[in-house]
Amino acid sequence: MADVKRILQEVQAGRLDIERASELLQATSKLDYATLDLERAERTGFPEVVYGAGKSVEQLIGIMERLREHQELVLVTRVNDNQAQHVQERWPDIQYEKEAALLISSREPLKPVREGYVAVVAAGTSDWSVAQEAAWTVRCFGSEARVIADVGVAGIHRLFERLEEIRGASVVVCVAGMEGALASVLAGLVDIPVIAVPTSVGYGANFGGVSALLSMLNSCATGVAVVNIDNGFGAGYMAGMIHRCSTK
Repeated sequence: MADVKRILQEVQAGRLDIERASELLQATSKLDYATLDLERAERTGFPEVVYGAGKSVEQLIGIMERLREHQELVLVTRVNDNQAQHVQERWPDIQYEKEAALLISSREPLKPVREGYVAVVAAGTSDWSVAQEAAWTVRCFGSEARVIADVGVAGIHRLFERLEEIRGASVVVCVAGMEGALASVLAGLVDIPVIAVPTSVGYGANFGGVSALLSMLNSCATGVAVVNIDNGFGAGYMAGMIHRCSTK
């Protein structure tokens, strides 16, 4: 809940205007096209995240401007180059991770604040962008993320070469398209949670990731949880939560 006394003191001192004070007291910030949740971090441990796809540059800048006033960290997912260019022209300090399609605004440099790491394991190089989305989301949570790429089942010896590093993680995010078999294989080899991310990588009968999704949902290996197709953010968020809880 809002610290009413502190907010009123800020208004009295002239450091906070009435409109912003009202937003803080209501824990929301209203724009013509969005109502922002300013209390998300207090309730859930992580501030509101912006989904960039489908938003105009003007809408995105308006939302980010408000969130930057109230949040130490602002994360925007599914950003295109045009959006990123305009946002960085406005705020050169904002980090654009092109491969992950993310914008990150942070008052402090991102660095791990807890021991251990999350392993983001990608079956193929074509899964790279989804893996990067997951990895950067984990880093925004204050955890280290190590991306281990191109270790799919078609050349399973490559997986065994990196298995010790994967087993040393606190959580595994497994990113795979085609038939999505890597998640089942990994879950049978590790004693930590595996968060499976089906990707839309594959030929026609992959059905845009549905085949990988169904394989992961029907895994006979235990310890596998599945997020939506191409949802690297969702997997990274869950991995960050698990890692944070495991180190409390």
